[in-house]
Parts: sequence; C-alpha cells; structure tokens
Amino acid sequence: MNQDLLNTKVKFIRGFGDKTRIQILECIQNSEKTVTQIIEEVQASQSSVSQHLACLKECGLITNRQHGKYIYYSLSNEKIRLLLTMIDDVFAEVQTEVACCDRHFEKVEE
Repeated sequence: MNQDLLNTKVKFIRGFGDKTRIQILECIQNSEKTVTQIIEEVQASQSSVSQHLACLKECGLITNRQHGKYIYYSLSNEKIRLLLTMIDDVFAEVQTEVACCDRHFEKVEE
C-alpha cells in the first residue's frame, strides 16, 4: 500500500481513538444534536467538545447545518453509522480480551 494512503488511513482510524470523539459520534449516531445537547450528554467542557467537533468535521466524519441561531451536528453519512454499529458488534465479541490487553496501549481513564 502507498505510504501516503496508509498514513491517511491511520489518521482516519485515530479519529475513532479518543474517548470524547467516540462519545460525540455515539451521541449523534441516531439524530442530529446541537452543541449544547452534545455537551450535556457527553459531560465535557464546551471548549473540549468544540475542538473535537472541529476535528471530526475536518476528517469528514460529521457534518453540520445551521437553523436560526443553532448549529446541528450529525454523522456525515450512513456508512459512518454502520461503522459505529460494526465496532459495537465486534467489540461485544472481543470485549473480555480487549479489557485484558495491556500491550502497546495507554491506560484508558475510567
């Protein structure tokens, strides 16, 4: 595989590699939400959520639309929703092994 393509693929996968970004993606998985709704559901600061929303948008994983004074965020397409569902399905099968795995991973905060 071309190294540039491989590096870009790694960047894409890293988009899913942050707790707050996963929480945001799951928050908007089934319906669009405003920043305020996302902040309340994710329980993170406004600045943190805004930074992660910008990252997710730049990577093409989410989109937004303005309606009046509100900006609504949603997944960019159905394939992202399917990917999140697939991650949940695979995780359900390997959850025990993942929980026991300490190799090459930073400890996840509880």
